[in-house]
Amino acid sequence: MLLDVSAVSFAYTRRAPALRDVSLVVERGERVGLVGPNGSGKSTLIRLIADLLQLGSGSIRIAGRSHQERASRESLAYVASNDYLPQFLTGREYVDLMHRLYRVRPDDVRLDDLFARYQMETRQFDLIEDYSHGMRKKVQLISSLLLERPLTIIDETLNGVDVDSLYEFENDARLIGSDRGLLLCSHDFRLLEAVCDRIIVLCRGAIAFDLPLRQVQNEFGSVDALVKQAIGASRPRTSP
Repeated sequence: MLLDVSAVSFAYTRRAPALRDVSLVVERGERVGLVGPNGSGKSTLIRLIADLLQLGSGSIRIAGRSHQERASRESLAYVASNDYLPQFLTGREYVDLMHRLYRVRPDDVRLDDLFARYQMETRQFDLIEDYSHGMRKKVQLISSLLLERPLTIIDETLNGVDVDSLYEFENDARLIGSDRGLLLCSHDFRLLEAVCDRIIVLCRGAIAFDLPLRQVQNEFGSVDALVKQAIGASRPRTSP
């Protein structure tokens, strides 16, 4: 398996566990959607996978190796929810920098195509400090798509991206081959239904559902209905 998260628990404070015994897998060739209400632990889980937080308990393995090994980190492209990018670089320079961190060279032909399709062709040589929020998101997305790491994790990066670029991303995500995987965290249920093969719902730090998209649609009708069911079931019951 490409990503194996086993019995992971984590807490920022003793009184408030952020994750409780979370286990999930992403197989090669899979596109998995991660969804849940604010504060459910989605970003915490993603930061743990990316080795940006110290693992409390459990294990995380990427392509059979500990997530803390350099080879594992080089197998992962993580696109964060924020848009904190080096403003003194141009968009093109940012993409080049990210590739140098992975010790690879960008494919200039594909890069030109991505900048054009994501409507950034005329802005790629402008400084990032002059970019809008959506443009910064698109540069992050372009870089991750071009890197083609075995595992790509996208954490709410598509918020603020224009509709045309969302459709481009849907097409690019569907082209992920049998040797790669995608973990996509988003509140855009339509996007998850268009892209993903499987949906994982996280509520109150625990996995409420982990189902193939087809089963979600057959049994619940939509991802929206599935999430509403998970949220309702996770609410504390009050005594009559």
